[in-house]
Amino acid sequence: MSNRRRKIVAVCAMIILQLGCATTPPKNQTDLCSIFYQKGGWYTAALAAQKKWGTPIAVQMAIIHQESNFQSNVKPPRDWFLGVIPLPRSSSAYGYGQAQDSTWDWYIKSTGSSGADRDDFSDVTDFIGWYSNVSQRKLGVSKWDGEKQYLAYHEGHGGYSRGTYLAKPWLQRVAKKVGAEAKRYASQLKGCESNLDSGWSFWPF
Repeated sequence: MSNRRRKIVAVCAMIILQLGCATTPPKNQTDLCSIFYQKGGWYTAALAAQKKWGTPIAVQMAIIHQESNFQSNVKPPRDWFLGVIPLPRSSSAYGYGQAQDSTWDWYIKSTGSSGADRDDFSDVTDFIGWYSNVSQRKLGVSKWDGEKQYLAYHEGHGGYSRGTYLAKPWLQRVAKKVGAEAKRYASQLKGCESNLDSGWSFWPF
């Protein structure tokens, strides 16, 4: 086999390997640089959402981490009657961002993103950017405030404005965790952003 043919085979094998791991969650979810080095296309998607909506990459990623642990097809757990009969799920939440049917439909109608899917990472980063933009406009929540953005994301704009989270100490703890992780992710990103901008982002999702 010629050297040229060996190179073509190697490139094809690498692409197939990357595509086969496309929906596999990143191994080290506490380090944003590690996530983006493993999932370069995710950086491209998050950066595009940041440029479009102004929502920091770190806030987007902290919310997704909390909602799905970067898994593409997560659904709420299902209860079983007598252990054998499946009961309805607690909500219609699905995908990387655990967006519910009604909220996703609102996003699609508002943005014209008719082909968007909740298990597509780039669509979900755009969705989170859009939602946080609405949260800032309607509620005055800064896009840089991961804690409050998560509360608005989880409770919905109506729930947040009514202060429903105040009766949920567990949710307040989770939101603080998201806020802290967003700050940590932002700090980590500073150390690898130039590398990502220089070419790591060509890898597929």
